[in-house]
Amino acid sequence: MQRLQAFKYELMPTGEQQRNMRRFAGACRFVYNKALAMQKENCEAGGKFIGYVAMAKQLTAWRNGAETPWLKDAPVHPLQHALKDLERAYKNFFAKRAAFPKFGKRGRRDSFRYPDPKQFRIDRANARIFLPKLGWMRLRLSREVLGTPRNATVSLSGGKWFVSIQTEREVEQPVPRATSAVGIDVGVARFATFSDGTSLAPLNSFKRHEARLRRAQRSMSRKVKFSNNWKKAKARIQRIHIQIGNTRRDYLHKATSAISKNHAMVCIEDLQVRNMSRSAAGDVETPGKNVRAKSVLNKSILDQGWFEFRRQLDYKLAWSGGLLIAVPPHNTSRTCPACGCVSAGNRPSQAVFRCIECGHEDNADVVGAINILARGHRVAACGEGVSLGASQAASAKQEPTEATMHGETHV
Repeated sequence: MQRLQAFKYELMPTGEQQRNMRRFAGACRFVYNKALAMQKENCEAGGKFIGYVAMAKQLTAWRNGAETPWLKDAPVHPLQHALKDLERAYKNFFAKRAAFPKFGKRGRRDSFRYPDPKQFRIDRANARIFLPKLGWMRLRLSREVLGTPRNATVSLSGGKWFVSIQTEREVEQPVPRATSAVGIDVGVARFATFSDGTSLAPLNSFKRHEARLRRAQRSMSRKVKFSNNWKKAKARIQRIHIQIGNTRRDYLHKATSAISKNHAMVCIEDLQVRNMSRSAAGDVETPGKNVRAKSVLNKSILDQGWFEFRRQLDYKLAWSGGLLIAVPPHNTSRTCPACGCVSAGNRPSQAVFRCIECGHEDNADVVGAINILARGHRVAACGEGVSLGASQAASAKQEPTEATMHGETHV
């Protein structure tokens, strides 16, 4: 079977290369925004959606035009790929998978991609990479690049440049070494509670750095906007956010790797995190209730990284031959695993479960994890309503030898 995987490395460019990369990222952002403005004008005039081929002809005119001759300084393939990104964004919007495309903003997700592997070369012996119109550039080759390179994405994050090399390689059909199944109930007081009674404590990465972040933001607010001191304060805030994200991802990677290695089937709740963390403020006519408490809860939910936890479990279990099953979350912590009684009275408190029928008592999160595992078994045995992970859903539509596994692809 074929596996797609991306390997991300930090680049060590010279000053001239950094300036060129910023210009290339700006050129791609300009092309994306200009194409999006043209699409909106065409739609308002009653025209049909402009496809990539027609838009690529416009790109040629922009590169040769007198108004934007500087577009010629940027490599053409990343500019063309910016148009493909816009077309994909429109398709996702038409399919109701995403919101309407937005204009790009400088300093947010600055990146550009070389989509053809013939455009770049990797010198593993000397830990460097060749990129068109940038030349040879050193990189921190922290691990080996496995497989055949397919594309390379250069991105800016926290003042540092990175390259993500997506590869493709043939691997044997994975067979799970573990034979156990486990149900997982995620929460705020406990990050993950397992059906065997064990649990993982929450990291609370944002909460740990919240006071330091607040002081940095307060300091930035007192600076003259766009001054040198203001830029330094802004860079300090960016570094704190980068540290928060890196700490959270490291914790999730270690947790999901251990779970995928020790279990062949993992059952979790099919949680809609976006709906759960929606603001309760309301509007002027219908103001919300308990807005402050809901805001604190939303912050705690988003600090856990539940969606990223599920995403990592999805592809790691697929790589190890396991199965991820997402079951409906309703009444998982209100159902007695001993007698099957379903009642809100079974939860006298947030952490305690006490059945009003049979008197069974346990931790509420453990009871939820046990019920999640039971629902997962019913799904596997009887085909009860289920939401498969993305990797399993893709494998179900294809032959095993043609299945494509999801990797750490940088976009």
